[in-house]
Amino acid sequence: MAEQVATNITWHDGEVTQEERQKNLGQKGCTLWMTGLSGSGKSTVAVALEQVLIQRGHHAYRLDGDNVRHGLNKNLGFSAEDRAENIRRIGEVAKLFADAGLVTITSFISPYAADRDNVRELHAAGELPFIEVYVDCTLEEAEKRDPKGLYKKARAGEIKGFTGIDDPYEEPANAEIHIKTHEMSVEESVQTLLDELAKRGIISA
Repeated sequence: MAEQVATNITWHDGEVTQEERQKNLGQKGCTLWMTGLSGSGKSTVAVALEQVLIQRGHHAYRLDGDNVRHGLNKNLGFSAEDRAENIRRIGEVAKLFADAGLVTITSFISPYAADRDNVRELHAAGELPFIEVYVDCTLEEAEKRDPKGLYKKARAGEIKGFTGIDDPYEEPANAEIHIKTHEMSVEESVQTLLDELAKRGIISA
């Protein structure tokens, strides 16, 4: 975890509680943390889920791995250290969004279990629901899809440290939700996520 560098700072509590925010929005905040190989379908499912939630009158926001690297994390590469910092930062952002009462949907490869566990602990400390979603897809299928042409470049040696090729992906051992996008449709995947949110009382059924 990152060390605290700034000094002479004090946490300033507000007067608005999580309960008040939830009552105002008519839902609870949470983070759906979608992890999986590149090409597994994380972003596709996240986009579809966000759209359905908004259409049904819920408050949701999607945080996408590539999008975040265009702004907040534009100074980070793909070394193990930079990947850890990438996930740490977005974990903090997701926590803020969840605390604000939003259904926060993240789609990040987040290949290392320790980094995902750190984000889970961050949410636990804030008493915020953290739902890990393993977006499972075989490497063979992900390479067949290869929507960005990254696997082809990695196999050709043009990209080093690519997850699934020459860098590991540590599968979640105890993800709350496990969807297999090589067996399930986008609609089925989205419904699985909606059912879990309703079961937890985060949104109305």
